[in-house]
Amino acid sequence: MNDIWTVKRILDWIEGYLAEKGIENPRLSAQWLVSDALGCSRLELYTDLERPLTDVERDVLRGYTKRRGEGEPLQYITGKTDFRFVSLHIEPGVLIPRPETEVLVSEALTALKEALQEDDEAPAGGALFEGAESPASEESLDGVEGLAENALSEDAPVEVVVEPEIPEIRVVDLCTGSGNIACSIAHELPHARVYATDISPTACALAARNAEALGLTERVHVFEGDLEQALPSELKHKVHLLISNPPYIPSAVLSSLDAEVTEFEPALALDGGADGLDVFRRILLVADEYLCEGGVLALELFEEHLDSAARLAQESGFKGVRTAFDLAGKPRILVAYK
Repeated sequence: MNDIWTVKRILDWIEGYLAEKGIENPRLSAQWLVSDALGCSRLELYTDLERPLTDVERDVLRGYTKRRGEGEPLQYITGKTDFRFVSLHIEPGVLIPRPETEVLVSEALTALKEALQEDDEAPAGGALFEGAESPASEESLDGVEGLAENALSEDAPVEVVVEPEIPEIRVVDLCTGSGNIACSIAHELPHARVYATDISPTACALAARNAEALGLTERVHVFEGDLEQALPSELKHKVHLLISNPPYIPSAVLSSLDAEVTEFEPALALDGGADGLDVFRRILLVADEYLCEGGVLALELFEEHLDSAARLAQESGFKGVRTAFDLAGKPRILVAYK
């Protein structure tokens, strides 16, 4: 009997084992697990299919395969996931980021960009940046001083051009979870400062860890607490974007979700009450208190209750309320303006 376990052999074996366990897309799961254990990409697996596995790699894959066969999500097993343009740590007890939430970030950034470009008469006009700080960095000041010194020493007039500073964009991310939204926005908007909150200490610790791993600790601030109760009070009426992927699954719908979700992911991050809008109603009050004039509100919500959510936002005084669809063509995102 051949006791040499090659990349190809282990891929085939894991795929067969997971198929017998009823795991969806067993080949994809096998590729993901083997590539993580071997520290390479899934594509690289196929460039060296006859490579023998070490005993350590086999031991790791034995544990991985058992956990996946029991239905545990791949992201919890490998401890990582990708979200938009960043790679994140992920762990049990914290919601796994979804592609739908990538759409939320896209819609929010688009709305914010449009808001900044509108005139004062638009729903999100020029008032959006009123009072925004724009401190010059020490590096830029040093550069200006250096040019001035050169001009004096050479007795020649030098025109010093100082580029206008881009004002700081203040963002609040409620129910941050792994920090995927907060870190993505800070990564994509170099002038954004993000204040992220979550009621779960496990989630807050993970979000802070992700911000540190991405070099974003100076612009992503994580606070443990229930929604706005954790936010600095000085942010009131000064936030340009308030974004959230809150718990929004109606309680009666939870039991119909895949076991991979209900048995492994935290109910705290999923259950949105009878109609899925319990936390949303509270967020509307927070947004009214913290958004500046023209500020953007963007949320991910349950597909069957987007109309109700839009109506509630309008009744709360928000303007330009619209909904957007996720990658499956379902209404998923609500955007509105203070």
